Amino acid sequence: MTPTETLTETPPVDATTALAGRLLEAVTAGLELAAVHLGSELGWYRALADAPATAPELAARTGTDARYAREWLEQQAVTGILTVDDVAAAPDGRRYALPEAHRPVLVDRDDLAYTPPFVHAALVFTRQVPRLLEAYRTGGGLSWAEMGDARDAQAAANRAYFLGPMATQDLPAVPGVDEALRAGGRVADVGCGMGWSAVGIARAYPAARVDGFDVDAPSVEQARRNAEEHGVADRVRFTAADAAQAGEPGGYDLVTAFECVHDLADPVAVLAAMRRMVRPGGTVLVVDEPVAERFTAPGDGVERLMYGYSLTCCLPDGLSTRPSAGTGTVMRPGTLAGYARAAGFAGVDVLPVEHDVFRFYRLRTG
Repeated sequence: MTPTETLTETPPVDATTALAGRLLEAVTAGLELAAVHLGSELGWYRALADAPATAPELAARTGTDARYAREWLEQQAVTGILTVDDVAAAPDGRRYALPEAHRPVLVDRDDLAYTPPFVHAALVFTRQVPRLLEAYRTGGGLSWAEMGDARDAQAAANRAYFLGPMATQDLPAVPGVDEALRAGGRVADVGCGMGWSAVGIARAYPAARVDGFDVDAPSVEQARRNAEEHGVADRVRFTAADAAQAGEPGGYDLVTAFECVHDLADPVAVLAAMRRMVRPGGTVLVVDEPVAERFTAPGDGVERLMYGYSLTCCLPDGLSTRPSAGTGTVMRPGTLAGYARAAGFAGVDVLPVEHDVFRFYRLRTG
């Protein structure tokens, strides 16, 4: 090796430098999430989707302050989310635009690419860290009700999927479900939250009737409004109740639990109730996170995301009621299978439904 080659050779990055760089990138990303939330909540993305604007024009359209709008527009252009017509123009003369390809991600709330609810959820969950410090020290919990608008962010994050491919593509792929619901079958949706899963099923199956159950009264009230707004309130009924004591025994062709079993303090009791609710030959369906079958480290992107949710939201919520199973977001298939057996089910099948953030489980009653 020549002296010149020695001088120009790139030195290896040591593990310390790599981790420091990774965390600094995460800090930048976290601050960018805050900027995205500001743009979404203030209506700036929607206004730019209608037409490009300078900072004064954007402020006038949205009833906001021009100086803050200018700083936000510059930041969004620096990050590559917005484009700017002339970087050399005076600050208030630069005109910014939202690329058409970014509209589904930032403006169209029923598009599967729509991301602001996930951003909102991350900010809500991390906002709880001062309270979580005490919970972590004492073993206490933090319920959804105590997290403020966390329920709104969670519901909005699932809205597009539940109103779209869940009800029209993935649910019909479950054997026996499509035929039963087309014939006017009944559905019990356990842990329904703000009702988007129940509303999606009712829209996809005009002959079906859906009963939604959730312990969170504000979510149930919003679910009723959502059903009214989407024209299915005559076939969808929501009840604020503990699913372990709710529902009609043997009265349902399909009993579902969408992304909620891992939050439950007593999952076995709720699953046992779901077993009682389904009619002979009916279907009990649990839809939850597609985590790895067993713990490995380091994990993939899904594991990292789900552990993040678990630390800041799902485990504290589960531990807010005692006694508690303390499952957390990372409910592996074997864990669910154990709960199902304890609830009286014969077994659990993982269904061949391909999805990035959900796994479909059918619980066998016999």
